[in-house]
Amino acid sequence: MAYLLIHGDLPTEIELAQFRDTLSHATLPSQIFEIIDNIKSGHPMDVLRTCVSALAALEPKSSDTSETEFLKNGQRLMAQVPQIVAAHHAIRNGRQPITPDPSLPFAANWLYMLKGERPSEDAARLADVDFILHAEHGANASSFAARVTVSTDANMHAAITTALATLSGPAHGGAAEDVMAMVEEIGSPENAANYVKSKRKNREAVTGFGHRVYRVEDPRARHMRAGVEQLSQEMGQPQWYEILQAVVEAMAPYSRHGLNVNVDFYSGVIYQLHGLPKDLYVPIFAIGRMPGWIVQCLEQHARNILIRPLTLYDGP
Repeated sequence: MAYLLIHGDLPTEIELAQFRDTLSHATLPSQIFEIIDNIKSGHPMDVLRTCVSALAALEPKSSDTSETEFLKNGQRLMAQVPQIVAAHHAIRNGRQPITPDPSLPFAANWLYMLKGERPSEDAARLADVDFILHAEHGANASSFAARVTVSTDANMHAAITTALATLSGPAHGGAAEDVMAMVEEIGSPENAANYVKSKRKNREAVTGFGHRVYRVEDPRARHMRAGVEQLSQEMGQPQWYEILQAVVEAMAPYSRHGLNVNVDFYSGVIYQLHGLPKDLYVPIFAIGRMPGWIVQCLEQHARNILIRPLTLYDGP
């Protein structure tokens, strides 16, 4: 899927093998681990953004904006971003970072680096689905911000740093974390109806419902639902999925107003089931979005023009 987004065509078996090989050999310079150790108490998004920015100074061809190197830098970053997130999580918890295992698929390798154990086939598949569904979504805030950076003839590292900074804002990347906070507040399925009723009475939003693009159910959400139910059973914590479904039932009367489930509604519970802290939810979003950011940058780079909006002065 990442190859398809970035290159525009499905790969042959040889091309896919070469692409995987490229990703598996993109490791982190030792200085990045030193940077992480020095700022380990920071929010994971701040650490990730700082490390990507630092890589611009550490990678020998980061400033090369020729078509070939621009693409290579993007693909290298796609492999390095999950390594940074996993390394920071290990270091801040007093553990040594885990070296990537090139024999594992991308999503399974990410879970292995993060948790130190090989995930089950179902858990790895659901992580893969999560990354696929978050990979690209049009002219969203972070993708547009990255394109503005590329339009100045800046390099790929600068554009991804911009995208990460934009995604860190809770209005863009924070929905999955908000859903999990809502689920914990509700506590049990039988409380869902009263929770929704209270929110609607006070004209407050119910997190995970409604989307700026979709007036019907976010088509990405349906691909998460069955996997979350299965993972909930596997992890012995069915209550999270049951609460989610109770909220869906309570919100059913409002679907005609465009308040339908979006993709973030199920994402947070996946991370909760893996025992991950909430401050990792947005960095995980970033890992999934990397192919989309890369292709947006490639597209801007191919037919570039400086993005310079005009603003209308309105005042004395």
